[in-house]
Amino acid sequence: MGWFWSDGPQSKVQSQSLSHHSFPVSQDGSRSPPPGCPMHKHQKSADAMNSSDSCPVKHAPAASETPSGCPVPHSSGTYSREHKMEWKKECTQEWKKDHESQSTLSRLNPLNYMFRDISQAPAPEQTQALPTSREPSTIPRGDGDGNWEYPSPQQMYNALLRKGYTDTDVTAVESMVSVHNFLNEGAWAEIMDWEKRFSGGLYKGWRMCSRGEQNFDTMVKKYGYQKEVENLSPSLVRFQGRPKDMTPKAAMFQVMGWIYPGAFGTDPPFDRHDWYVSRDVDGKRKEVRYVIDYYSGPPEPTGEPVFYLDVRPAITPSGAAERALRWGCDVWWRAIGGDARELQKHNNLH
Repeated sequence: MGWFWSDGPQSKVQSQSLSHHSFPVSQDGSRSPPPGCPMHKHQKSADAMNSSDSCPVKHAPAASETPSGCPVPHSSGTYSREHKMEWKKECTQEWKKDHESQSTLSRLNPLNYMFRDISQAPAPEQTQALPTSREPSTIPRGDGDGNWEYPSPQQMYNALLRKGYTDTDVTAVESMVSVHNFLNEGAWAEIMDWEKRFSGGLYKGWRMCSRGEQNFDTMVKKYGYQKEVENLSPSLVRFQGRPKDMTPKAAMFQVMGWIYPGAFGTDPPFDRHDWYVSRDVDGKRKEVRYVIDYYSGPPEPTGEPVFYLDVRPAITPSGAAERALRWGCDVWWRAIGGDARELQKHNNLH
């Protein structure tokens, strides 16, 4: 998860507010996640730093990794011996710099586990050509230089090989990129829903949430917050991948599933991210941390895979208050039959 790439300023693309909690992926050859997708493999946690020139990711080497050789097979093929030797040299150099240098962070792009200057050239022994075009995201960069841009399938494949995923199926890389990009866009859409409610503070958030989720747009219009909501400008500064650190909420669901399997039984999330978002508060930028749990759901009757994203602010004093207000107002409004009461009141007046 979280494949972002940026070589420089990109043209700004307005964020789309897509509200998704589950994400079915069509099996049309471009969105089905392959079995070998590294999204389902353990990643190393990465911490990010606030710098546009250096990577915000702290990359700790896995114990099983060794610099004994290049992860790319070098059997006989159509590539020249010099080409293969140059690739092997690059792989070894990248491994040493990424795993031995204390300045590893300068080798990596923000929000990304891939090398900074990954090539668009085919890898040695690559059996199929891959597209080199890169898709812009709708996620604004924290430094203000346009939006984050996803890697091309060729860059993704080269990066996976250099990171040791030598069993990656080259025919599945395009689908892998599409699914990863799709889920990242969905996560950002969920974050935008939180920002619309609480970027203006808890009081405004309470007013907009006071009649439940389904009446959010109505309350925005009632209190005159349309422009404020439409002109939001949050941006993604960095993230931390933490697949081995289960969130308290996910752990609670696992315990409840053990006690009440019929009601709460579910597989644990296959990944977790912490996204750090820059929020404009009274003309000043405030950093807000969001926690994202990624779940695989039962497939659609047609066989299409489904993913669930649980996106919410981290448990900080303000984040806990935002979660309590949004969840509590929605539950309370439905519990008291708020919509039915409002309809009855409207009918009595007429």
